[in-house]
Amino acid sequence: MLHVPETGSTNADLRQLAEAGGEDGLWLRADRQTAGRGRQGRDWSSPSGNFYGSTLVRLQPSDPMAATLALAAAVAIEDAVRTCLPDIGVRLALKWPNDLLIDGAKLSGILLERTGDAIVIGMGINLASAPNLPDRATTALGDHGVSVTPEAMQARLADAMTRWIAVWREQGLSAIIARWEARAHPHGTPLTARLPDGQVLTGSFHGLASDGALRLGLADGSAHVIHAGDIFLV
Repeated sequence: MLHVPETGSTNADLRQLAEAGGEDGLWLRADRQTAGRGRQGRDWSSPSGNFYGSTLVRLQPSDPMAATLALAAAVAIEDAVRTCLPDIGVRLALKWPNDLLIDGAKLSGILLERTGDAIVIGMGINLASAPNLPDRATTALGDHGVSVTPEAMQARLADAMTRWIAVWREQGLSAIIARWEARAHPHGTPLTARLPDGQVLTGSFHGLASDGALRLGLADGSAHVIHAGDIFLV
């Protein structure tokens, strides 16, 4: 596991290491990022005290679709965070495609990037503080009286990622989907979907399709399958 006090982006650094022959399972963690990025090119606020790290997965011919590593990573983050939470009455839930929520507020994010046969999975978890976002509520573990250092979180997360990527490879995507749905908000939860073409759909959570896409139940009884978009709890 590699560690630096500060860098622009752990994903950018790890992509360079991947192109130089970095091995499967390599990790890089930074105390602070100056050019952190989220999905769809959004800036990712990266003050000290939170977890910012990336890991490298070398794809194998028999692996499931590379994009579904986002679901495996989300399951691993939920697993790792759950071990940190005492019984304090908070509700931990996954939201498609890869957000982890506490009582409906965003706790973490994931960014996948590919170079050759390597997938770099970047992860940010709000441990000490949470950014103010204009379109959604955010939270940190510290807001709930839970104190976890970035070093401790990396150890928990590395263990969880090792286990869940092994499940992804050996048992297939269906096993990941089953775990993801078991840790998600309940079926029937009202959702709004903002699609890449600007269309906005409102419906309810009907689980995941076999390829990991979101099934949004509509008022007419049909289900709209979503492969990309921003999802919001109503």
